[in-house]
Amino acid sequence: MLSPLALAPTIARADPPPSMRGTLQPGPTAAAASKFQQLVIISFDGAHDNKLWERSLATGRKVGAHFTYFLSCTFLMTKAEGGRSYRASGHKQGASNVGYAQSREEIATRVRHIWQAHQDGHDIGSHGCGHFDGKDWSEKDWSDEFAAFDAALDNGWKAGGIETEEPDGWRAMVDGIKGFRAPYLSTSTGLVPAERKAGLSYDASLVTKGPAWPTREGGMERFGLPLIPEGPSGRRVIGMDYNLFVRHSMGVENRKDSATFEARALKAYRDAFAAEYDGARIPLQLGFHFVEMNGGAYWRALETFLAETCSKQDVACVSYAQALPLIAARKKADPSAF
Repeated sequence: MLSPLALAPTIARADPPPSMRGTLQPGPTAAAASKFQQLVIISFDGAHDNKLWERSLATGRKVGAHFTYFLSCTFLMTKAEGGRSYRASGHKQGASNVGYAQSREEIATRVRHIWQAHQDGHDIGSHGCGHFDGKDWSEKDWSDEFAAFDAALDNGWKAGGIETEEPDGWRAMVDGIKGFRAPYLSTSTGLVPAERKAGLSYDASLVTKGPAWPTREGGMERFGLPLIPEGPSGRRVIGMDYNLFVRHSMGVENRKDSATFEARALKAYRDAFAAEYDGARIPLQLGFHFVEMNGGAYWRALETFLAETCSKQDVACVSYAQALPLIAARKKADPSAF
């Protein structure tokens, strides 16, 4: 299983970075906003552990939610294959911060899960390949990473030793990937131009001071994970499991206090949701990884939150791809909210 240490970024920290996109958005009055749906957007970075693929897909079916899965492409290669075919800018041939698949059988199971997610209506997005910090990358560096990602997905069924099982729509699914989230939420000026050249239409790599509407930049819709109040003092933290992990246990696994961390996370999710549902109804975005940090506290909190939230009146638990046209329709009907 991937260690949480592999996710340890310099930017996606427990506390707010010194600068970020967006401001707290008061939006319309609650009465005006109440006629619109409250969107809840859940995403998973990395999307590698096959048991958590099964668990998330089952959760989506159970609660009526659709998710975005930002894939890391090295999990569709063995280390031997990666050593031959993948090299990230500024790193040696075959290097990966998150490792590779352990076997062809593991890859075969994973591509079947990805395909099942697509068939279930979930959004498949890109998280690049080797989970490197791209803050100094040029447009070409990002373009090379996107090309490596596409090549790995195109080759996924062959890499799993089940090339004859590749479904007819697989290549169309790969070509239809429209979203990206940068590892460590770390970007550079070359990212957006490279995303556009790669045919992407949205990016989810920003951090905002609270729930915020996506902004348009260089032809891309840019989403940001919000800072949400958490804990007894209500100090804000990025709405992502890793950041809660650092806040709660300094990034050190602590199973003993798992139930306490679960309760704190669930309260933070509930409070962030209630503030929007009873207020301006700006979409609430929360991010997760396929790693059960602090004994699975944040996954359990997520499952409870979704079970009690997605069935509420005027709530839609949607992927980023599904959210885009809904946000566009809201903007047309209620321009004062933006």
